[in-house]
Amino acid sequence: MGEESIFMTAGLALLIFAIAMGGWYIVKQQTAVVIQRLGKFQSVSLAGFHFKIPVLDKVAGRISLKIQQLDVNVETKTLDNVFVHLKVSVQFHVLKAKVFDAFYRLDNPHAQITSYVFDTVRAEVPKMKLDEVFERKDDIAIAIKHELEEAMNNYGYGIVKALVTDIDPDSQVKIAMNRINAAEREKLAARYEAEAEKIKIVAKAEAEAENKKLQGKGIADQRREIALGLEESVDTLRKVGIDPQEASALLVIVQHYDTLLAMGESANSNLVLLPSSPSTASNLMTELVTAFSAASKLDQAGSKPKLIN
Repeated sequence: MGEESIFMTAGLALLIFAIAMGGWYIVKQQTAVVIQRLGKFQSVSLAGFHFKIPVLDKVAGRISLKIQQLDVNVETKTLDNVFVHLKVSVQFHVLKAKVFDAFYRLDNPHAQITSYVFDTVRAEVPKMKLDEVFERKDDIAIAIKHELEEAMNNYGYGIVKALVTDIDPDSQVKIAMNRINAAEREKLAARYEAEAEKIKIVAKAEAEAENKKLQGKGIADQRREIALGLEESVDTLRKVGIDPQEASALLVIVQHYDTLLAMGESANSNLVLLPSSPSTASNLMTELVTAFSAASKLDQAGSKPKLIN
């Protein structure tokens, strides 16, 4: 009896210890524990050390309060009949005040969120053309978040953010879009090249016009100086008793030989003056003297010389 009593006492002690161990539990941070008593909801325990009635109370489940992310891939068609794949990322969490609803009312939150994302995307994207889908992806994300908030709050879930993270059209459509972009860039480059060429042409024309203007001014100044020099030379020869007509003819002969001399000094000259013999120069002087004499007589007679073609 003594041994049996010892065994019974030890067994009873172990049973009491086991029951006592089952009477407390620890809840980690950002976690909620649902307690049931005899199969019925009793309470929700948050982070910390807690007690429960052994045997009667039971931990029915643990729910994470951390923010979770669900990625949903949706295929749909745009207004201009282009099939696109959209990747939508939904960030959500269980509301502390609605742990009961999250645990008991909704069995599969991921499936529920996926259904609402599909429904919203396929309602919004077909209203837009492909370019608008890219431009208004934030509007699509806002519509998804608004739709999910209204539905999931009733089940104890809060929606933090909805993001359209990827828009992937059909491969043939992407090739066509790339070709359009390339053509637009080539057209823009051609326009800039044409404008640059136009600027070069205008600048060159303006430079040539300025050059011609300066050349004309230079030639005019040169001829004026030559005329002044000739006038001075004629006056000097007249002072020594040489007739003005003969002086002019003499200056022509001197310029003729000066030109020949200048040609001979230049090794790269390719200019040829014909005729250039001394007898021809003498004849030229005679012709000039005769012409000047005739012009002087006509001028004294009061008549003007006529040009004969």
